Amino acid sequence: MYLHELLEFGQVVGLLLFLLPILMGCTLFVLIIWMIIRNKRNETNKRAEVVLAAIERNPDVDVEELLKKMAPKQKSLREKQANKLQWGIIISLVGLVFVGLGTFLGYQGGGDADDPVFASVFGFIFLAVGIAFFINYYITKKMLAKELEAEERELTKQA
Repeated sequence: MYLHELLEFGQVVGLLLFLLPILMGCTLFVLIIWMIIRNKRNETNKRAEVVLAAIERNPDVDVEELLKKMAPKQKSLREKQANKLQWGIIISLVGLVFVGLGTFLGYQGGGDADDPVFASVFGFIFLAVGIAFFINYYITKKMLAKELEAEERELTKQA
């Protein structure tokens, strides 16, 4: 028996409509990971080419110092903390917008009964993630207080 004999046309279309987003999501996920890995590999290869060219032109060059200068700048603890706080604010605001939208849709009525529920659920999820960023920010701020002060002293000495 053939597949088209087993399944009616509507079932085949339904199956394709069900599988298409899953396949597209998996493909995009794999493509993004491949692009990130390829980008890192290209950066490493470029650094290696620059170091090899520098050694060829001047064999007395200090390779360790050259690699330190070429390395991407690491974010300071203060910048990492500010980034956590920023994402906490952004994600919490998105959550509040979704909760507000769910509340508005619930009071307005007339639409699909599940719309306010979905908006509110997504809102509470975003709000919980934003609050988790805030908690992470304040806990790490407390735990890394001495390191943050030492980092600030080093920056003031360098300036």
